[in-house]
Parts: sequence; C-alpha cells; structure tokens
Amino acid sequence: MEISDLPKGKKIILFDGVCNLCNSSVQFIIKHDKKDSCRFIPLQSELGQQIIDHIGIDISKVDSIVLYEPGIAYFIKNEAAFKILKELNSAYRFFLVFSILPKSVLNFIYDYIARKRYKWFGKKDSCMIPASELQSKFLA
Repeated sequence: MEISDLPKGKKIILFDGVCNLCNSSVQFIIKHDKKDSCRFIPLQSELGQQIIDHIGIDISKVDSIVLYEPGIAYFIKNEAAFKILKELNSAYRFFLVFSILPKSVLNFIYDYIARKRYKWFGKKDSCMIPASELQSKFLA
C-alpha cells in the first residue's frame, strides 16, 4: 500500500508496534470505535515510515502515537490521544475534561509515560499480528 492508497475518511493511527501499552491502547480503540473511523499502522512498518517522512515528523521526538488524517492534518502526543478519544463511544470520554489543562502540562505527562512505557508495560520482540477478524483495521 502507498500513502496515496490510504482509505479516505478514516483516521490513521500510527503506533509503536512493539509497545505493550500501545498495543493494548489499539485494542481498546478498536473495541470502542463503533463508527469504524480508525485504521492502524505500526510506526516500524514501511508504510508507517513513509507517512512519517511524508508529514515530516522527527520520530526521535515522537515515538509512540501519531494521528494522521490524510490530506487534512496530523496530531501528536496528547493532542492525538484526545482527538482519538473524541472518536470513541466510551464512558472513558470523561477524560476529555483534562484537555482544558495547559498543553505544556499535558505533553509533560504524556512524555513521562512514553519514556517509562517499556519499563512499566514491557515490549514485544516484533510488531503485533492482528487476529484475522481485525485484519481490515490494520493497513501494514
């Protein structure tokens, strides 16, 4: 698949495919994405790298989540997390109340968790392979 082949009208979530926290988050999003608006690509995949290069993100500074809306915009860190949360049908949407905090505070918290995620949650040796019924949600 090429960048030009990304599905229109879908939000593309680039995630750390070896991170257990990230993989659990992807499973949570899939479960609560009742509008079927999200698709997933591991950052480590060839397509993930093509998108990162295309939008010009320094992956050494953002290594856990990117929300890409093809032809519209991209979001990183806490902004990506809140935009994704808005898409979901879940009681967890109450966390959106925290989006009123200053961006610097939110990014500090996000960066702290991102730095500790492997230590706290572990990591896999390779990217997750989705179950056959979820294959259509993953683009790489």
